[in-house]
Amino acid sequence: MYKSMKVRVENALERGRVEEDHIDVEMQQVFAKWTIFNFTPQIHPTIIEVLLASLKDRDVSGGVMPNLIYTSREKSKAYHHGFKAGALNALVRISATMTNAPIVLTLDCDMYSNDPKTIKRALCYFFDPEILPTMAYVQFPQIFHGLNKGDIYFCEHKRLFQIHPMGMDGLLGPNYVGTGCFFQRRAFFGGPSSYIQPECLELCPDHVVKKPIGSLEILELAHSVAACDYEKRKGWGTTMGFYYGSLVEDYYTGYRLQCEGWKGVFCYPERPAFLGDSPITLIDLLTQCKRWMNGLLDVLCSRYSTLTFGLQRLGLLMSFAYTYYAIGAILCIPITIYAFLPQLALLSGISIFPKISDPWFLLYIFLFIGAYGKDLLDFLLEKGTFIRWYNSQRMWMIWGLSSFLFGCLDYTLNSLGISVRGFDVTSKVQDDELSKRYDQGTFEFGVASPMFVPMSMAALINLLSFIKGSFGVISRGLDNMEGLILQIMLSGFVVINCWPLYEAMVFRNDNGRMPTKITLIAAFLTSILCVFACGY
Repeated sequence: MYKSMKVRVENALERGRVEEDHIDVEMQQVFAKWTIFNFTPQIHPTIIEVLLASLKDRDVSGGVMPNLIYTSREKSKAYHHGFKAGALNALVRISATMTNAPIVLTLDCDMYSNDPKTIKRALCYFFDPEILPTMAYVQFPQIFHGLNKGDIYFCEHKRLFQIHPMGMDGLLGPNYVGTGCFFQRRAFFGGPSSYIQPECLELCPDHVVKKPIGSLEILELAHSVAACDYEKRKGWGTTMGFYYGSLVEDYYTGYRLQCEGWKGVFCYPERPAFLGDSPITLIDLLTQCKRWMNGLLDVLCSRYSTLTFGLQRLGLLMSFAYTYYAIGAILCIPITIYAFLPQLALLSGISIFPKISDPWFLLYIFLFIGAYGKDLLDFLLEKGTFIRWYNSQRMWMIWGLSSFLFGCLDYTLNSLGISVRGFDVTSKVQDDELSKRYDQGTFEFGVASPMFVPMSMAALINLLSFIKGSFGVISRGLDNMEGLILQIMLSGFVVINCWPLYEAMVFRNDNGRMPTKITLIAAFLTSILCVFACGY
């Protein structure tokens, strides 16, 4: 039914008009609102089609089927706002007119249920009278299937989706991560003690729908509340529903709900409640992360900043928990400095760290081992593996020189009125060769992305500085080079982490290798930096 409807809708969009010979009687109601011409995928009326209705549809054994309604909100050049949050708000309003169920579940399109007991687990919290008055949502961790053994891109995001939410759960609850979350519908209409009256009675969270979902009156109202111009004057996205103002609408919505006085609950059963797909190419992951960084800076620098507004509403600890994510993009500054400055100084023979004989040398070693050791312990305690932890810390450095850096750049340019941002949907499409390389733990580059240039430059500069430093120790002796040992160790550490880059630039000839164009640009820029650092 869905595929048949999809073909008819795409035919209408392709031709720019609805032709009667391409629709049947059942589909006439879907296209009843399509009274204009020149439709495109970016400009078309609302589509609402009841595929299954619980009052009449039965399965093969005679059991009642659940309601299933396909919805595509109106697309218009004059009004395009909210991206995913706008679509979610449209669904909240449409579902209110058709069933108005008190509990709402949000899932990404690639997620599927992995445990039939999940709904019962969520309802246990919603039926608890002690926590219900202030509980907005029950968040399940986002867990992925199909990851290779080492999770080379760290798509698991164990800290974000599993470790940190448990700490936040001890305060006001975890942040909303965009999927695997059950909401109390009442939470979309103001704080626990500050109810906002929606513009029509049918959208009130306590309204009881008494008419069939396929009735003409219900469908008329559903089309009305789904229209682009409906929420423009009604406060949706600003005082009600999912919040606009950031590309990471999930983070922002969870944050704003908790600022209003709502709390969340983190439910982490042993069997994953939902499973989803993850990117299997590096560029898809970096693009996704760049969008996150861009959106997080939106929140950090807005009137609802986690450092000001959040501190007043949430308290010190919860405010810092949200700020930890909001400042993520800014970490590109120290990461970039550590990736280039000590190495360039090493090429010039300049010492910037303490000598081995200096007591401060031990402090640097202690801080390095302590920080990485603590992070490794957290990872292992949450049933992680050493190889996945190693790949996670390597990806953190790669993000710092790509997604974090370009996210900051995009945000800065957008703030100056130079619009470069957009909502980049992460590709989950796979082909056999690409999947095979991913399963073997081989990094996938393949495209000539500017985000590959800084990391390639860092790989080359660290390799050159490590080689020069190592030869210096061999030829001049450890005593004469003790002031440069920390810089040599740092370069060696980066070189070990950059092996996939060296492999992709030099040793591979498959479609996933580093594009020659990127390698040449990185080598050229690296040579300029080296000449500048060495003074010749």
